[in-house]
Amino acid sequence: MSERRTESGTVPGAGAADALTPAARRIVDAMSEAFGELGPDTDVRRQRRLAARTSSVPRPLASVGDRAIPGAVPGTTLRVRVYRSADTPRSEAPTVLFFHGGGWVLCDVDTHDGLCRELAHLTGALVVSVDYRLAPEHPAPAAVQDAYAALRWAAERIREQEGGDPARIAVAGDSAGGALATAACLLAAERGGTLPVAQLLVYPALDARLATGSMRTYGDAGGYFLTTSDMRWYWDHYLAGAAPTAYTAPSLATDEELRAMPPAYVLTAGCDPLRDEGLAYADRLPSARQRTAPGVFHGFLGFLGLLPEAQEALQEAAAWLREMLASRT
Repeated sequence: MSERRTESGTVPGAGAADALTPAARRIVDAMSEAFGELGPDTDVRRQRRLAARTSSVPRPLASVGDRAIPGAVPGTTLRVRVYRSADTPRSEAPTVLFFHGGGWVLCDVDTHDGLCRELAHLTGALVVSVDYRLAPEHPAPAAVQDAYAALRWAAERIREQEGGDPARIAVAGDSAGGALATAACLLAAERGGTLPVAQLLVYPALDARLATGSMRTYGDAGGYFLTTSDMRWYWDHYLAGAAPTAYTAPSLATDEELRAMPPAYVLTAGCDPLRDEGLAYADRLPSARQRTAPGVFHGFLGFLGLLPEAQEALQEAAAWLREMLASRT
């Protein structure tokens, strides 16, 4: 049975309403005005430019650098960004493969640079952020294939190329990246590959049906930044008319498939349309710790300097990752 724990000690039931904190409300209102609601006439390139804006001051680390690793398609490469803190060992370092969010359409390693720096600082692990292919130029399953290619590279080459420990690899991701992190685990289990020792899933996007209680409470009504219409736009671009599968929408995975999954930490936001699909997925995993941060919205970890809830949630998740990676020798 998954452990559920929140700051207040309870988790809202499916469809139960939570209220944004005053600081979260100000951020949500400002973002909603800047981004608008996504729809058929939305210009993908414009949305990417908006998503690329950041005002955060990057945390200094021992080293940060881009690399090219083999891609899923023969003869191609993937860009990854490798982060080392002062605490990261030069050899046999625990490794976190990170997949950024953005609905499989927006964002990249640059938009999530600040979050990955904090993750490296808090865990002491070698953090590798993966710049996977985006829709609509590259619809599903391109991103899933890239995620699995990155996991295979880490399992086979992380020691010789980056000084990582192939026996201590975790996957992590936020939103769409959370779906890719767990999809990589599903593929590894199916193909007999190396399974990560842990997975950190941050408000993951797992269910293309858009029919949960939290989707109705927060997504249909609007006013919480991410809407049902937005999610439909992301899924439509990502799937491009194809039927969802367990790899593109992991909520469809069978109980038998999930029995092979590594321990998970599933972090959700109290005022997020995706909250209930994250809770439901955590309940189905053989070993999962779940935490819901009340009063915050989808994407709240992107505001570490403005929301104390974000810093607290990331610190707890990173502590769990550090523990999981340290216990595998």
